[in-house]
Amino acid sequence: MSHDHAESHAGTYFAVFLALCVFTGLSVLADTMHLGNKNVLRVIVMAIAVAKAMCVLLFFMHLKFERAWKYLLLAPTLILASAIPFALMPDVGMSYYTPTAPQHLEYERMQASAEHHSEGAEHHAEGEHAPAAAEH
Repeated sequence: MSHDHAESHAGTYFAVFLALCVFTGLSVLADTMHLGNKNVLRVIVMAIAVAKAMCVLLFFMHLKFERAWKYLLLAPTLILASAIPFALMPDVGMSYYTPTAPQHLEYERMQASAEHHSEGAEHHAEGEHAPAAAEH
């Protein structure tokens, strides 16, 4: 391996390092701008993160120099990564965190029952009688 060849790689790696530093600075700057729309901030930060990941993948992991077979290896991963959110959408994404979800209603019933029992205990402690419905 010649000396010139090693220096060319060192220059490339240093340029990628500087690019990663700039991307990190841009990400911090975008986060401190306090944009009114959080979705715009998310898109900006994610775009910068993707650019940083591409720099690492292409140069430090040497994928830039591989042949086209790398796309064949990534295809199943991309298919699974895109299919999982769609497969989980009916269970988690569409109903689990809504106010009408069964677990949410059950939680409200438990809270109301706990409040009712704590009020009844306070009345008994003060010498008052429990409501007639509770005596049956």
